[in-house]
This record gives sequence, structure tokens and C-alpha cells, in this order.
Amino acid sequence: MRRPISTPLLTEPAAEVDVAIVGAGAAGIAAARACLAEGRTVAVLEARDRVGGRAVTVRLGGHPVDLGAHWLHAGGLNPLVRLGRQRGEPLRRAPGKGHLVVDGRKATRAERRGYDGGFDRADRSFNAAGRAAEDCSLAQALPPLGQWRSALAATMALISGRPLEEVSARDFPSDEFGDNYFIRGGYGAFLSRLAANLPIRLGCPVTAIDWSGRGVRLTTPQGSVKASAAIVTVPTPVLEAGAIRFLPALPAGMTEAIAGFLPGAYEHVVLNWPGAPFPGPDRLTKLITPTRNLGLLTNIEGAPIHYLELDYRTAVEAGSRDRSARLARDFLRGIFGARAIRDLRVLEVTDWLNDPWALSSWSVVPPGRVPIREDYARPVGDRLWFAGEAASRSLWGTVGGAWEEGERAAGEVLARLGSSAG
Repeated sequence: MRRPISTPLLTEPAAEVDVAIVGAGAAGIAAARACLAEGRTVAVLEARDRVGGRAVTVRLGGHPVDLGAHWLHAGGLNPLVRLGRQRGEPLRRAPGKGHLVVDGRKATRAERRGYDGGFDRADRSFNAAGRAAEDCSLAQALPPLGQWRSALAATMALISGRPLEEVSARDFPSDEFGDNYFIRGGYGAFLSRLAANLPIRLGCPVTAIDWSGRGVRLTTPQGSVKASAAIVTVPTPVLEAGAIRFLPALPAGMTEAIAGFLPGAYEHVVLNWPGAPFPGPDRLTKLITPTRNLGLLTNIEGAPIHYLELDYRTAVEAGSRDRSARLARDFLRGIFGARAIRDLRVLEVTDWLNDPWALSSWSVVPPGRVPIREDYARPVGDRLWFAGEAASRSLWGTVGGAWEEGERAAGEVLARLGSSAG
């Protein structure tokens, strides 16, 4: 992974604190800020050599580029949109309309109406299925959509993080479709600013958490940390892989919740393509062909930088960064011709599915397993809390959801510590 464009000044945490926090992604940063605001001592232990988790901004082609999260979804719900406004951060609203390319040409108005209408019908159908007494998959809930069905299924699979047959209809985030924002200079850079001066130790993976006593003891290669309580913000696939040993073992309800999530994928092939035929900055572009349907986010911040978006199935099919890069070039050459992509360069390919500290872009709930988000958010032994986007019901899969859940866990820890002190 390339180095981030900004690294905040951090402070060194103490070896004994009120609250230990595992992970310096959005949830960990939010939890640390909330605890410190109430006068509690905190130690944040981060396995990576940077903050931000699955949100990181690097410089590519002379421009700031997010290699992970980029969208601030659902502005009316998203706590980071509110915080950004309060801080005077450079937020900008995402355009509502993008481009639609069908078989290598700009879609007609009738085709545009057909595609947009199909999207709305699918969303209404998913909402209805989400309110039904019995859960089903999004594949089962997808209505007949004529010629647009495969293209819209691909779009919904990208939004969901897994193939539609593997996603619960009762867990689909319909609220994320509207009122979206970007932040100039990158989302990862924004999180880096929010981490400034926090007590965070980088390059410090937690290998074990002993919660057998009144408090907790966290083991790391740099020594142990003692705390009254711990907030664990590690992605669920990393917990499922056994990266942290819990002593004693977590109760069955928590281990079943962790194991119940599926790793979702939303990968980017980052392109520098000055000659791309798409006017306007920050536009979503849907490319529909008889064999493959993919999306582009074009002209990011008005620069010739574009994301070709790979859903789970496409990313797994590609299997490597090199093959993903070839897939991108072949796909775009097939649509626009060799001359049109002569100035196209692949700058980077993400691989969150194989990143050892992520193993996913986010956590997905399969059909019939909707309660695991609430199960995951329940404290263990009045000493362990789990937080992150996986615990969010309304903003799962987003940095805003992770932030909100970090604040939620911190509030519960603070209530517990306050009652103990009293």
C-alpha cells in the first residue's frame, strides 16, 4: 500500500488507561475522541503504520486519490457530514446524474428513462422485501426489469458488496442512494486530520485480549496495555481469522455473530485517462455491454483520474492486481476502441479482500442473519465492546457508520465507567 498524503502528529499512549481501543480507523478515532472529551485516558493500538483503516488517501498522477472509502453517503444521517460542516471542511455534493453508455454509445433519452426507472423499481421492491415477515435474498426480491435486469443487478451487487443471492433483503441500505458528498483532498486525509494529537501507537497489532479479570489486558509485540474496558474496531473477517486471541474465549453468541458476516468487496482500478469521453467532474458512469456491466467514477475532483469499480464477483474472477488492470484495459478498449484509450494508464489497483488487516471492503449480512448486527454491538462481560461499520444498521459498509458506532460504543463505556466511579 502506498504512503498516505498526510500523517497526523500523534501522542504516545500510556501503558495503563481507562479505555483501550483496538484499531485507528473511523470507529477507533471516533471512540478515542469521545472518551477524551469526557476526561478519560485512552490508548489506541493500530496494526498498520498509518491511521484511517479502510480509508486512505495517496498521491497518484499528481492528485490526491482515495484507495478505500471515497463517498460520504446519506448526508442526512452521516455524522461525518455534520462534523465536516462544523469544521468547515471542503465538502461538495455528489452530482445526482451521471452518464450511461450502452454498447459503446451514449444512451438515448428513452434508454436513460428505462434504466433510471428500473433502478427505482428495484429499490422499491427491495424496500418492500425488507419489510416482509420472512427474509429473502436480494436476488429473490429483484423484480422483472426487462433489458436492464442484468445491468441493474450488477449495480446492486456493487452497492451490496456480494452477489445478490448472498445479501439479505432486510439489510439493504436504501438510504445511502441520495444526498451523497465528497470531500476535497480525499476522505482518508479527512480522517487523518480527525486523528491529530490522539494517543495512537502505530505498527502495534493486538494479538491477545485477556478479559478474565475486572479489567482487560491487551498483548502486543510492543508490550501489554491495561485498561478498565476495551473497544475492538477490527473488521469482522480479521476477527474471524483469529488475529486476536480472547482469554477466555468469546461467548457463543458473539462468535456466531462474527462468523455470520460475509466479506464484501468494492475494489478500484485507478485510471489516469486524460482523453476519457466523459464531461463534468465526479460523475458516475455506467458501462453496459452484452457480456459485462461495470461502473466508473469519472474526472474525480475535475482531474483526469477515474475509478473503474469492481464488484465482488469481478474482483475474485480477476484474482490479482495485474489481471484486474488487464481486465480494465480490455474492457474499455472493447467499448471505446484502441485509439480512445491510447493515453490511459493504470495507476493502482486495490485489493482489500486480501489486505491482512481488512480482508474485506465491508461486512455483509446474508439472508436470514439480520440480527447479527445487533448481536455484534452487545458488550461482552461489561469489559469488551465491538464497534465498526458491521454494527451499523442504517449506514453499514460506510465510514460514517463506523464513526457512529465508535461513538456509540464509547458512550456505553463511559456510562459503565461513570457508574463504577460513582
